[in-house]
Amino acid sequence: MDGTSGLAALSRPYQAVLGAALALIALLASTHVAMVFLHVAPSNTVTKEYGKAVDAWIYPEFEQNWKLFAPNPLQQNVSVQVKAEVRRADGGRIVTEWIDLTAEDSASIRGNLLPSHVQQNKLRRAWDLYSNSHDDQNRPNGLRGRLSESYLKRIALVRLEAHDLRGVVERVRFRATTVLVEAPKWSDEQTDTRPSHRELPWWTISADDRPGDDGEKSVERTEAVR
Repeated sequence: MDGTSGLAALSRPYQAVLGAALALIALLASTHVAMVFLHVAPSNTVTKEYGKAVDAWIYPEFEQNWKLFAPNPLQQNVSVQVKAEVRRADGGRIVTEWIDLTAEDSASIRGNLLPSHVQQNKLRRAWDLYSNSHDDQNRPNGLRGRLSESYLKRIALVRLEAHDLRGVVERVRFRATTVLVEAPKWSDEQTDTRPSHRELPWWTISADDRPGDDGEKSVERTEAVR
C-alpha cells in the first residue's frame, strides 16, 4: 500500500469524473447567484438585454422579494375562495358552494418537508396581483389588471378540475377574507383582527380561458409579468 487516501486514492478516470462534476456544480451555483443578483438589481444594460432570460431562470421557484424584512413584513392572513356556475349535460345549471382554495393549499403543504414555491405562493401572489392592479370598484388599471383577471380564472379552472362538478364551468366568482395578525402582547400596537371581505363579480369563462397548452404558457407569461 502506498498510504494515499482521499481523492488521491481514486483512479485517474474517477478523479476526472469527480473534477468535472465539481466544476459543473460550481458553474451552476455561479450562474444562479448571478441570475438572482440581476433579478434584484436596479435596471441596467445587462437586464435590459437579457431580462427575459433572467425571468425564465428565476420564475416561479426562485422569486425574490423583500416582504419578509422591511419596512412592512406581511402581517395578514388572506383566504381566497371560489364558486362556479356549472352547465350540466342535460342543459341544467348549478352554482357550487364556496370552495376554499387557500385551505386546500394549506392542507397540501402541511407536513410536506419540501413544498414547492408554486404550492405555497401561486394563489396568494395571483390575488396580490389582482388587488394591486384594480381599484375599489374592481376596475383594472391597464394591462396588468386585465392579465390578473385572466390569471385568476385559469387558476380557478385548473383547481376546479379536482372537484367532481360533472359539467362545464361557465362562470366563476372569487371572494377573499383578510384577517390581520394580532400584535404580540409586548407591543403597544393596536390591531383590529375583525375579518374584512372582498367579493368579486361573476366572470364569464371564454374558450381562451380554458386550460391547455396555450393556456399554461399564458399563465407562465402572466407569472413573469408579476
